[in-house]
Amino acid sequence: MGSFIDARTVPSGTVLETDLCIIGGGPSGICLALALAKTNLHVVLLESGGMEFDAKTQALYQGDTSGAPYLTLEASRLRFLGGSSNHWGGWCRPLDAIDFEKRDWLAHSGWPITKADVDRYFVKAHSLCEAGTLLYDRAADFTQDPILKLAEGGVRTRFFQFSKMRDSVFPTHFGERYAPDLKKVAKLSVYLNANVTRLGLDKSGAKIAEIDVATLTGKHFKVKPRAAVLATGAIESARLLLASNDVRPSGVGNSTDMVGRFFADHPTPRDTATLVVFDGKLSPYYGAIQTIKGAIVRGGFFPSEAYRRKHKVMASSATVESKAELDALGKAAVAETARALGVDASDAVAYSLGCGMEVTPDPDRRLTLEAARDALGLPKIKLTMKIADEDFEQYRATLAELGRQLLAARTGMIRLNLSSRSEWLANLDWGNHHMGTTRMSANPKTGVVDANLKVHDVANLYVAGSSVFPTYGAANPTINLLALVLRLADHLKGALA
Repeated sequence: MGSFIDARTVPSGTVLETDLCIIGGGPSGICLALALAKTNLHVVLLESGGMEFDAKTQALYQGDTSGAPYLTLEASRLRFLGGSSNHWGGWCRPLDAIDFEKRDWLAHSGWPITKADVDRYFVKAHSLCEAGTLLYDRAADFTQDPILKLAEGGVRTRFFQFSKMRDSVFPTHFGERYAPDLKKVAKLSVYLNANVTRLGLDKSGAKIAEIDVATLTGKHFKVKPRAAVLATGAIESARLLLASNDVRPSGVGNSTDMVGRFFADHPTPRDTATLVVFDGKLSPYYGAIQTIKGAIVRGGFFPSEAYRRKHKVMASSATVESKAELDALGKAAVAETARALGVDASDAVAYSLGCGMEVTPDPDRRLTLEAARDALGLPKIKLTMKIADEDFEQYRATLAELGRQLLAARTGMIRLNLSSRSEWLANLDWGNHHMGTTRMSANPKTGVVDANLKVHDVANLYVAGSSVFPTYGAANPTINLLALVLRLADHLKGALA
């Protein structure tokens, strides 16, 4: 049987030898360990936290931000077993084929793999997220509630599905849900309260030779693995790579100065537009989650792949958030529009729209090390946050297309509520979806890891998680990054055989 060990009980100076060291006990690390359960590999999993929240451990995330308004770094992630699945919303849907494509109008786009490479692992990832019957955009086929009628055009209704922990109303918390399964893995040792402070390269800098581990109580020991997987999230993974600079001054995997660049999140500005439905009839699955055929779903409005290609816009989703009260001008606009279209709007209902947006890949949206250090002696991180006006403009154009389709179908209309940068920023929130700082690329000059998630210039180091995403789509990252983790597991079975 496997074991859970409190690293604070490990004698200082201990050296653990293993086939694979997984650094990070969030969804990526947990699912990778489970995917390797039936192999002969000895695996050590190092988790910074314990089984529950601890304020001193959480404080290790503290850092600074500058530029566009953003969340405090220590509030964006949770640092105990299960990681940020302990507070995620459970939103799931696959990335689209276009999200993987090189687009001549989008600089730095293109993955070194295709959607088909990921899709073969999606069903298993969906199962691990406990997201119910696999429906997504087929959900409307199994309900009596009609999709809002739109004329032909670039926007259509598509569906999210939601994770739900077994026998609970909450999304799956991976630590709580899968700890019993981890304990059944015979050749797995999970070390809690174990903080990695250095990725130790050999003298040549070609591979990981040792990993330094410390506890907040002052214990220090090492792990010597045949291979290692960094699965600590986009911010912490970049910090460890940059801070491990004793052999290579630029850090591990950073010979081309790409580590920490292209940080991304999904902006989620509120009240971006007001949607008016002339007859007041809007299916409940637009505004709240609904159970359909064993799946928990919610509908939203997405630009089609064809529209994105033709009009050179990035991914987005618009969701109905709440009913809205129209002012006198809004009521007059609805009445006049309905009269011109020859429809009855006496029962019209207005709704506020929120959204999730994709941002343009930007190498200057990045993480760097600061002089200040945390309780373990690691340099703290600074995030320089940026968002381009073009990102807002592309989403506004997509909303305008939705409005055109509503008018052409004579079912409703849209008022666009935000236009200036200051208005967008005032309504801005974020999805807490950290991506991009160890991006995947075929060319070492343009990324940190290759198509198999191996760090380009380190023979035995891999990175798992959404930090490897070169572009970001509008889909929530968790289920997609788990599909990549399962693909990595298959690769490691061969590489470490």
